[in-house]
Amino acid sequence: MSIRVRSLFVWLVVATGPASLIAQDGAAPPAGIECDVLLKGGSILDGMGGDAVVGDVAIQNDRIVAVGAFEVARAGRTIDCTGLVVAPGFIDLHSHSDGAITEPNTRSNANYITQGCTTVVTGNCGSGPVDVAKYFEDVNSAGTGTNVIHLLPQGSLREKVMGKANRPPTAEELTEMKSLAEKAMNDGAIGMSTGLIYVPSSYAKTDELVEIAKVVAQHGGLYASHIRGEGNELLGSVDEAISIGRDAGLPVHISHFKATGKNNWGTLRAAADLIERARKAGEPVTADQYPYVASSTSLEATLIPTWASEGGRDELRRRLKDEKDLPRLRKAIADELAIGDLIMISSHSARPQYVGREVRQIATDENRDVVDLVVEMHLEGAPRCVKFGMSEDDVQYAMALPWVATASDGGATIASADRPHPRNFGTFPRKIGHYARDRKAVTLAHAVRSATGLPADILRLTDRGYVRPGYVADIAVFDPETVRDRATYEQPYQYSEGMRWVFVNGVPAIHDGTVTGALAGKAIKRPAAIKTANTPAGYFK
Repeated sequence: MSIRVRSLFVWLVVATGPASLIAQDGAAPPAGIECDVLLKGGSILDGMGGDAVVGDVAIQNDRIVAVGAFEVARAGRTIDCTGLVVAPGFIDLHSHSDGAITEPNTRSNANYITQGCTTVVTGNCGSGPVDVAKYFEDVNSAGTGTNVIHLLPQGSLREKVMGKANRPPTAEELTEMKSLAEKAMNDGAIGMSTGLIYVPSSYAKTDELVEIAKVVAQHGGLYASHIRGEGNELLGSVDEAISIGRDAGLPVHISHFKATGKNNWGTLRAAADLIERARKAGEPVTADQYPYVASSTSLEATLIPTWASEGGRDELRRRLKDEKDLPRLRKAIADELAIGDLIMISSHSARPQYVGREVRQIATDENRDVVDLVVEMHLEGAPRCVKFGMSEDDVQYAMALPWVATASDGGATIASADRPHPRNFGTFPRKIGHYARDRKAVTLAHAVRSATGLPADILRLTDRGYVRPGYVADIAVFDPETVRDRATYEQPYQYSEGMRWVFVNGVPAIHDGTVTGALAGKAIKRPAAIKTANTPAGYFK
């Protein structure tokens, strides 16, 4: 892979106050830098999206202390990065690692470390811990492989106050939800998420969401949404998200931006136009995507209408047996199946022999009606699936947009009998290797920015996401010629390749290509200051 390289002046640390970046054309080098680690001679992609710069990066403790050309008085270790890319550690805006990141077997988050990720955002799709202080204690109790940022999950918040009731909240219930939102923001949540295809998040009307979002806005938080519909309802759902941000007065972020169902392919451009118009009007609206044509969630969320899930799984099972509800449910399931998207079972504890097989094919092999099969599977348990419903053209179109970040929608995991989506192991190297290097759908610099500076700007972080003096030493060093994803739908538990060094808070999580198991990650609270100075023109108006 060819990397365009800019000429380099001298970048150094200011001796007093917070470290900052200064370019000195022709000036004498500063006094020698002392550092623990010197990354020497790499092609630096700093997260801004510009061409690479060949230079050095010095790390002392958990901070970057110098970048570019500078004198070195002492280096504890010098790492030759010739031919390698030195980039900020990748930030996964959309992770479902909430519980796994605190469990002994998955706390190291190795499947993301090997992708170059140094920070993951949890609490997405409206689901996750509501008690942010307690969650951060759990994260910090033994450390984690990656840093963790948390969103207040509106669905879990609603369930805590109202259960899975499909009705508007009473005045008292709304007050309680707002009070819990206030506490979550004070405890360090970065914003609030919704999962408006999931119960009970989906039962909230727009005005309810606005009222809670106003609390989030008062603390400088953002609104991140798995919108109400990504198929026929895509445009209306994007418009709703934008209106929530406008009415509540906070930035809007659309999770896993896509158009699902063959009949909706191409409509993503119209959705992007809605976002572009909002941005031109001064409204901060962004999105993220995973670079795959398949999604993954529960079979319930894929095929069962939300009205049938009111009250929880026991109520769903009751309705699946009820002679009055069942005909209506069967029609809804048949209508979803009629769209024609391939749906592969990724986990089903009651019938593990179904894992990795397509729903219609299972029905054919067993000489059964496919709707009967779906009903029976939900009576037995809670199956999950991978659904192939997106267009490759749409995927490549979205990833080239300057306001679309990369995010996995996966989570920390280890190998099991299940067959999850390969995005858990391959999202970020796939964007860089497959799409930037091999298909040239985007440039390498664009792919890196979409995983570093852009998500940092979206989260309004003040000291991560860029390779700059004074910033935290979350750094990924990779070989641009060999970096690639290896996980497939058939073999999803395959670690990505090409990451040579990954530093989390200055500690090697990957050492010369080998995962160290270090638990240097920590919970990151919402910054007290709102970041604007380093944001590219047009992001914040």
